[in-house]
Amino acid sequence: MHFVTGGAYNGKGEWVEKQYGIHRASHFWYSAYRSSSPPEVEKFTDIDGVIVWEGIEYWVKDVLTYSGEEEIQQRVQQLLVDFAAWENSRRTRKVILIGTDITKGIVPVEEKDRLLRDVCGRVYQKMAKQATQMDIIWYGIAQKIK
Repeated sequence: MHFVTGGAYNGKGEWVEKQYGIHRASHFWYSAYRSSSPPEVEKFTDIDGVIVWEGIEYWVKDVLTYSGEEEIQQRVQQLLVDFAAWENSRRTRKVILIGTDITKGIVPVEEKDRLLRDVCGRVYQKMAKQATQMDIIWYGIAQKIK
C-alpha cells in the first residue's frame, strides 16, 4: 500500500499517474471529489492492477456530517484490512491512497474545521502506519518518507 499526501493542487494525482504509468480513465481510480463512497474491495477479487483512492479528506468531511469520529476510524481500519488483503493476495496488485494535507498545521478558527483537520490527521496516521510506502508531494516534487 502506498500513501501519498501533500498540499491541494500540488500534483499528487499527476505524480501517481507518472510514477505508476497509469491513467485515471484506464484504472480503478476512485475520487471522493466526484463520489462520496470509497472503493469496494470485494468487487475486485478477480482483478489485478492498481486501485487509487483520492480525496480521502472529502470522504472524511462527508462522513462527519452524519456520523462521529469513532465510526470513521472503524471504517478506515476495515478498509485498510480489506485493501491489505486484496493487495497481498497477488504480486501484481497495488493500492494507492491519496489524501490532501489540510491547513498545513494551522489550527482553524471554526470548531467544525478543527474537527475535520484533527480527524483527517488521525486517519492519515493510520494510513501512514499501514502503508509500505509513503510520499509527500509539494509543488510537484516528491519527498519519500518511507
